[in-house]
Amino acid sequence: MLCRGQAHVRLVIYSVLSREVARLVDGTIQPGRHEVSFDASGLSSGTYLYWLETPRGAFVKTMLLAR
Repeated sequence: MLCRGQAHVRLVIYSVLSREVARLVDGTIQPGRHEVSFDASGLSSGTYLYWLETPRGAFVKTMLLAR
């Protein structure tokens, strides 16, 4: 993700049943490019949603975890 100014950002992973499975970022970040690692070793194969909330808006995308 690219941040152009100091901002509060939240990045959360949800199951398709709307259960929060991981909160990867929830706080203020500095300007610049950021990468987030996600250890999904405790999750089953399937479809998950990730929710990215920034001052510019909220975005929801799907991801497929295959083992």
